[in-house]
Amino acid sequence: MFTFRIKPLVLAVMLGIGVSTSYAQDRLVNSLKVNASEKSKELFQFTDVVNIENTSIKNQGSSGTCWSYSANSFLESEMMRMGKRPVEISQIYSARNAYVEKGKMYVKMQGAVTLGDGGAFHDVINMYKKYGAVPQSVYTGLNYGTANNKFAEMAAVMEGVLKAVVSNPNGKLTPNWQKAYTSVIDAYLGTPPESFEFEGKKYTPKTFASEVIGINADDYIEISSLTDYPLYSKFTLLVPDNWSFDQVYNVKMDELTDVVDYAVKNGFTVAWAGDVSEKSFSWKNGVAFVPEKEFEDMTAEEKADMFNGPKKEAKVTPEMRQIAFDNYSTTDDHGMHIVGLTKDQTGREYYIVKNSWGVSNDYKGYLYMTKEYVKYKTTAIMVHKKGIPTALAKKMDL
Repeated sequence: MFTFRIKPLVLAVMLGIGVSTSYAQDRLVNSLKVNASEKSKELFQFTDVVNIENTSIKNQGSSGTCWSYSANSFLESEMMRMGKRPVEISQIYSARNAYVEKGKMYVKMQGAVTLGDGGAFHDVINMYKKYGAVPQSVYTGLNYGTANNKFAEMAAVMEGVLKAVVSNPNGKLTPNWQKAYTSVIDAYLGTPPESFEFEGKKYTPKTFASEVIGINADDYIEISSLTDYPLYSKFTLLVPDNWSFDQVYNVKMDELTDVVDYAVKNGFTVAWAGDVSEKSFSWKNGVAFVPEKEFEDMTAEEKADMFNGPKKEAKVTPEMRQIAFDNYSTTDDHGMHIVGLTKDQTGREYYIVKNSWGVSNDYKGYLYMTKEYVKYKTTAIMVHKKGIPTALAKKMDL
């Protein structure tokens, strides 16, 4: 069986001991580059079962904005599913607006919510609904000479402003703190446009969202699986990046993969949030699975051979999943976008997952994640309501 323990980097982030979200993201990516094999790609043979059309691979740079990149990639695939020509949606416009709202929540809660540039899929949907959306070409967020996102300094300044506000030095909050806080964000990311031209037509963010993207924000739900809550009802997912206290539906563990299977086989993609810091997740090799033997119990040869072709997997149970969540072995590390289903040469099924770390791995930005890994390490998924099996949707009263 597995031994569950707190991961040092995750603990540092949770306790706020000097590790920004973007810095933690860089550390995570760099650590995953080490866990790799040079022969992996030639020893895995994948045959696609379903591969849904999606937009090009992006790179979130040095920022904790995976949630925005993956959720906006998901919305771009939704445009394709609806027969629309996709546009690249500005990931940083979604993030910028979420940072504004997170700051308001932080002050309302007197500092008792998580800061940093992390977030959740519902943040993108909520910001889409409240603020609209803009194309990437209109709002890149690269406002100070960088080619990619680099958010550590911005995050530190934002945190400094908010902590000063919460300390309440005047004895009563002024109405000006929101202007001061928002001006910090816009100084780094750029002031968002009130209107803009796109392909010869003038839009506001709201009209662009309704007329060009054209999704209904109320059509999307998030789902998780924990034994602490009643099945098929909503609960507040208690992870640090759920600063807005949004709720998700609770289903059985095996039903998580039932939903993903049904969705992709019916043309729907799925946004996936979960833990990617396991030794059995290799970004370089683009493979994630649940090994039969715990990493610490493997020989040096077994460790070196982990990604040299398919290996036997452990059978994940709901109890294992819950223990991992309760003991911080499963944390909300990362968000990605499931775009299909494939099989290896043994017949084992994997989900095809689109990442936002550029094209530096064996599969040019994509990776293959087994169903056992998804059952074990998912914190939440987001999907269109019609992408849920009919019998399950009825249980959820959708």
